[in-house]
Amino acid sequence: MSVSDEQGHDTLLGIAYSDGDLLEFLRRAGLPDADAVLDDPDWVTWEVERPHEWTAP
Repeated sequence: MSVSDEQGHDTLLGIAYSDGDLLEFLRRAGLPDADAVLDDPDWVTWEVERPHEWTAP
């Protein structure tokens, strides 16, 4: 997960290895209903072929 600052620079906050990890990042960012935004492209950009498919490095 990363965030962009005012200049458009991204800062890596961590790597999610499951939907649960991603939900925890979103909850820590202040989204109490994080599971409602997992499939909303305004909130989450999936950088894999298919959303919700995870592989560990």
